[in-house]
Amino acid sequence: MNQQVLEAKQGIVKEIVEKAKNSGSIAIAQFRGLTVAQIQELRRALREAGAELSVYKNSLVTRAVNELGYQGVDSLLAGPNAFIFSKELSDGPKVLKKYARRFGDVLTIKGGIAEGKALDKAGIIAVADMPGREGLISMFLSCLQAPIRQFACAVQAVADAK
Repeated sequence: MNQQVLEAKQGIVKEIVEKAKNSGSIAIAQFRGLTVAQIQELRRALREAGAELSVYKNSLVTRAVNELGYQGVDSLLAGPNAFIFSKELSDGPKVLKKYARRFGDVLTIKGGIAEGKALDKAGIIAVADMPGREGLISMFLSCLQAPIRQFACAVQAVADAK
């Protein structure tokens, strides 16, 4: 094989490895049948959510996955795949789930990787259903605020009783 081609492929594998290391989750979807306009719309929505859609050869992704040590991803790497790299765990899968429902059978979620573990379709959908970072912070703060609120209500009830 030509040395330049080999170096180019090694560069792509390094790019995939870097994207995977910087991602909270990677979703894999089959996109056969999407129009160019639909792909652009999906990419725009993913970009706004802090995620990125890329298309790579499955053989190069397999090399990157083996280099990272992820197990159980090989079965997902068949056919034309789109790889959604998301910095936050649930941002990319949320957008992908929304558009998979909207576009119907032409965009199918196959599975993915979250926190270094391979997930099937149901696993990625479960990740998509998780609240985002802001939602989790809100839930945490409401848990911290609840005892103080209950104490204030109890003090107010005592004051009202007198």
